[in-house]
Amino acid sequence: MPDFPPVQADEGVTRQVLADHPDLMVVSFRFEEGAEGKLHNHPHIQSTYVKSGRFRFVMDGEATEIGPGDSFVIPTMVTHGCTCLEAGELVDCFTPRRDDFL
Repeated sequence: MPDFPPVQADEGVTRQVLADHPDLMVVSFRFEEGAEGKLHNHPHIQSTYVKSGRFRFVMDGEATEIGPGDSFVIPTMVTHGCTCLEAGELVDCFTPRRDDFL
């Protein structure tokens, strides 16, 4: 199994692919307090699990505060993003995989 090193995804955010298959990808995102996952969308279905920290997450214009143990699914092409309120980690799964992360 290949090792994927952490990469700088944005200011205060690192991304590391944990597992990869053409049909599914598991990715860890580590956020510093105040860092943002800018609003975006993509054709992949995404599930997000909050491993640690607190986040204000916006999905399709609706904001929700989430914390450890929370999880949800983002349908294809839905605009979403987050602001980190307390440093932490999100574990995201994408189907199909995000080739742009390789």
